Amino acid sequence: MPAQGPAKQPTTELDTRYSSALNSRPGAADVTATEWAEARRRLETAEIFWVSTVRPDGRLHVTPMIAAWHHGALYFSTGVGEQKARNLAHDGHCALTTGGNSLTEGLDLVVEGTAEPVADPAVLEEVITAYEAKYGAHITSPEGTFHGIGDTFRKRDAVVFAVSPATVYGFGRVDGVYTHTRWTF
Repeated sequence: MPAQGPAKQPTTELDTRYSSALNSRPGAADVTATEWAEARRRLETAEIFWVSTVRPDGRLHVTPMIAAWHHGALYFSTGVGEQKARNLAHDGHCALTTGGNSLTEGLDLVVEGTAEPVADPAVLEEVITAYEAKYGAHITSPEGTFHGIGDTFRKRDAVVFAVSPATVYGFGRVDGVYTHTRWTF
């Protein structure tokens, strides 16, 4: 389980092999690594993530989901019997991906880490609060209830996982100038 408190700060590296720094495009000579604060802001505000897990037989499983960044980790949930839960019980290594679909603008992020089930009821309450703050009206009924997801977390009808990043990759594009940033924790 991720440690509570101040999040660990990563080392930041621009990988010029995959960035425009080696190309002659306008603006490419000035390309720099994306700041971790910007990547973290994008993780905090992204609404949809894709989680990639590995089945016991080695085949990949990829599915969209919602997730909340809280205290230096991404939190997501899945049903106890769903494929993701079975895969993560076998092998906790996974990747969560978010970004856009434009070739010339945006920042795509890939978070690699190990998913750990959240057992601490106090942390579960913090995660529920983080989900409610982030997704608000998207997953809250007019009566103000959280469509049962909070109760589902509390009753353990879903498994809540925390992924503290080991490595995060950022693939940035601004007016066709590309950056590839790696943050290592």
